[in-house]
Amino acid sequence: MTRLILVGILVLLSLAFFLQNQEQEVTLRYFFGLLEASTPIYKPIMAGFVIGLLVAAILLFPPWVRGRIDLRRKTKALQEAEVNLERLRQSFEKMSGRAQGSTHMEPSRDLVDE
Repeated sequence: MTRLILVGILVLLSLAFFLQNQEQEVTLRYFFGLLEASTPIYKPIMAGFVIGLLVAAILLFPPWVRGRIDLRRKTKALQEAEVNLERLRQSFEKMSGRAQGSTHMEPSRDLVDE
C-alpha cells in the first residue's frame, strides 16, 4: 500500500512538471546528427519516464510470478502436512484410547477373578 501511495505521488509530481514545462522547446538530434526535431521538453522526459516504468515492470514480473508459484506450492504442501497431522492425531487417539481402555479393564477383571 505504501508503494502504491509513493508511485501515485511520483506520478502526480511528474505530471505537474510536464504541465509546467509545455512551452519550453528542445532540439533532439538522433544518431550522428542525421535527423533533428524540435519538441516540447516534457515529451522526451515523459517518454523516458514511461520507458523506465516499462523496463521496471518487465524486470519485476518474472520474480513476482516465481514468488506466486512458490507460494502456491508451499501452501499446498502446508495443507497436505496439516491433513497428515490430523490423520496422525486421530490414529494416536485411537491407539491411546485402546491402551487406556485395556488398562482400566484389567483391574476390574482381577477383582472379578478373586
